Amino acid sequence: MELKTIIDEIRTVLDEKDALREEALRLTREIVRLSGDAIKALHRGEVEKASDRLRLAGERVKSLREKLSSHKDIYFTGYVQSAHQEFVEASLFFAYITGGRFPSPSELGVPHADYALGIGDFIGELRRRFLILLLEGNIEGAEEVYRFMEAIYEELMTLEYPKGLVNIRGKQDQARHILERTLEDLTRAKLSRKLEEKLREAVGKRIMT
Repeated sequence: MELKTIIDEIRTVLDEKDALREEALRLTREIVRLSGDAIKALHRGEVEKASDRLRLAGERVKSLREKLSSHKDIYFTGYVQSAHQEFVEASLFFAYITGGRFPSPSELGVPHADYALGIGDFIGELRRRFLILLLEGNIEGAEEVYRFMEAIYEELMTLEYPKGLVNIRGKQDQARHILERTLEDLTRAKLSRKLEEKLREAVGKRIMT
């Protein structure tokens, strides 16, 4: 076989792969955007809108998997993994807010490693939910979110694997810092409320005397 023929063959293969890569980039951007829209909608209480955005994101995830079924080198790249994480995060947050069952990796159609990394991001989104409740003065609700975050973190820490298998250590460290800050915020809020209660009690006694 002549070298020119070989190069022509290489060019054909790489042209196809390059076209698929561009399509994959487009789909991953849409997955990230739709997942982000779903999370924003959930924080605003727009559950129906969030459900619609997740449905559309899920369709893109499926399309991405099918298009790259014969191109695993593209499917397991960083930008595809990041899109999967965003989708997992949004899906888990939707289940939490609506009180539904948490979907499995196979149900979402994403690799188990990507799902695990998405759990780490989910903890960060729960902190946002925690802060919103805290600002609303719902300390009990905020504490409930914190306890759930704590339980997820403990489970996440059981995933001890080499970086080459799943790069989970960074997510674990990030989750630990988030949990520490959340506990500090919760402690301050509870102490502040106790102080306010004591002040009101002291003022009430002074008025009665």
